[in-house]
Amino acid sequence: ADNLSEALKKLKITSTDSTADSLEGCLDCLLQALAQNNMETSEKIQKSGVLQVFASLLMPQSSCTAKVANIIAEVARNEFMRNPCVDAGLIPPLVQLLNCKDQEVLLQTGRALGNICYDSHEGRNAVDHAGGAHIVVDHLRSLCSKTDPASEKLLTVFCGMLMNYSNENDTLQSQLINMGVIPTLVKLLGIHCQNAALTEMCLVAFGNLAELESSKEQFAYTNIAEELVKLFKKQIEHDKKEMIFEVLAPLAENDVIKLQLVEAGLVECLLEIVQKTVDSDKEDDIAELKTASDLMVLLLLGDESMQKLFEGGKGSVFQRVLSWIPSNSHQLQLAGALAIANFARNDGNCIHMVDNGIVQKLMDLLDRHVEDGNVTVQHAALSALRNLAIPVVNKAKMLSAGVAEAVLKFLRSEMPPVQFKLLGTLRMLIDAQAEAAEQLGKNVKLVERLVEWCEAKDHAGVMGESNRLLSALIRHSKSKDVIRTIVQSGGIKHLVTMATSEHVIMQNEALVALALIAALELVTAEKDLENAQLVQILHRLLSDDRSAPEIKYNSMVLICALIGSEPLQKEVQSMAFLEVISKLRSHENKTVAQQASLTEQRLAVES
Repeated sequence: ADNLSEALKKLKITSTDSTADSLEGCLDCLLQALAQNNMETSEKIQKSGVLQVFASLLMPQSSCTAKVANIIAEVARNEFMRNPCVDAGLIPPLVQLLNCKDQEVLLQTGRALGNICYDSHEGRNAVDHAGGAHIVVDHLRSLCSKTDPASEKLLTVFCGMLMNYSNENDTLQSQLINMGVIPTLVKLLGIHCQNAALTEMCLVAFGNLAELESSKEQFAYTNIAEELVKLFKKQIEHDKKEMIFEVLAPLAENDVIKLQLVEAGLVECLLEIVQKTVDSDKEDDIAELKTASDLMVLLLLGDESMQKLFEGGKGSVFQRVLSWIPSNSHQLQLAGALAIANFARNDGNCIHMVDNGIVQKLMDLLDRHVEDGNVTVQHAALSALRNLAIPVVNKAKMLSAGVAEAVLKFLRSEMPPVQFKLLGTLRMLIDAQAEAAEQLGKNVKLVERLVEWCEAKDHAGVMGESNRLLSALIRHSKSKDVIRTIVQSGGIKHLVTMATSEHVIMQNEALVALALIAALELVTAEKDLENAQLVQILHRLLSDDRSAPEIKYNSMVLICALIGSEPLQKEVQSMAFLEVISKLRSHENKTVAQQASLTEQRLAVES
């Protein structure tokens, strides 16, 4: 301790005119003290005011420079020392040293700047201001191909410095991307894949940058997919695999890179991991199984990568994923169902899968999760069934396979995501299927649950889908029994409200359903239509210039049907409809104009 105090005093006094030898001794003393107790020594250095002295000692031609930079690097390992280093004006001279040729000076300077930047806004700003990042990126470029130990050590330090400089800072990350650091880092990874420390630094730097959209476009122009897959195949340790996964996941959000990863053989690696870990209860294996199967699902989100793996339904990858569905692992069941939902993104794939028995596998999976089931698995299996039900030719096949009954078992679910998918699946299934629509529309339990969900104000998705299914039951069945069931369950008011939706498609579906109600069961629904103020709403829709042409057309069709009811006709007469409708005779849309003429005639006759 005495030696340290002496050295600090001496440094302050002699820094301006001392010989190199006496300085060396003081600096060695400081380094020794830092090695024994870094925190305590750093505090003493700060209190002594020596930091300001260091700024003048950082001279390119001085033999002490590397040691001074080393001391700064050691001191800056403490969070409380980073701002004082900036305040002491150390950043500009350190950045200047990045231009020198001495490898030891470069190494210690890179360490010092990297440590000062670590989690320090002020440190990063100062390095940015002094132009440090640019010089370091240039160094990476020029050293990139050198494989001697000293160069690799320097590359590792510079990578670490850039990582600390830009970590969680979008602006500085964008700056590095614009400087073209990505192709350089990818090249580094390829050349130095045998060097564990440098490889690790590259991966962390990739993880840093890969979150930014602009980086993904740059990564797509490199051979990053090939390099990462090559590196991944070599890894045995869980932590190393995890690091690569952390880079792969954000990169795989880009469709071009998805395809590159598939072509580089990532899928085979993932399938192998699943096979190795599926029966293990070790924590690391469970984590790897989840990451690998999640990544597999992510790769299937790209149209080209998905189609490449589907291979007309004959692909080995598709077959392997199918085998996950009956598995006992919830994680694999989930990934399998999500993968099927992703494969089911075009009619050809959907038709092939339904013809090859996938529906039964999904229904068996749902059956395993009816009582206290896994919500994410339920949601995924319903998503897959909903997508499969989109092609017209699949609907009847799926209905006769009992999909509607399988889905209805989840009516009791209190989980909005499951409710949402259940509703969507039923709506897809009954599209243009009159018999199925009638059967479901007469199911009082279903209709009552729909009416209840139409009021789910906290869950807009569930509310919207419930309304749409109510309307679809009427539109596709055109059945009086269905209308009576919906009236008795209190569904009319929701269809009237749906006519005021901000989505034209929903408004339209509501108006068509209401027109069918008025044509088939006006007397039964009359009271509810009156209480829901349908006539006033139609007046508003027709008067509003922003209403779409089809909304105006269907509103007029509905008015013509409503005047068959005495109380509703009186409401129509009391509300100056003729005035609004006569204006629509000159509407730019011919269909609307024609319907306006017809409606005007009907109203004139009735009045």
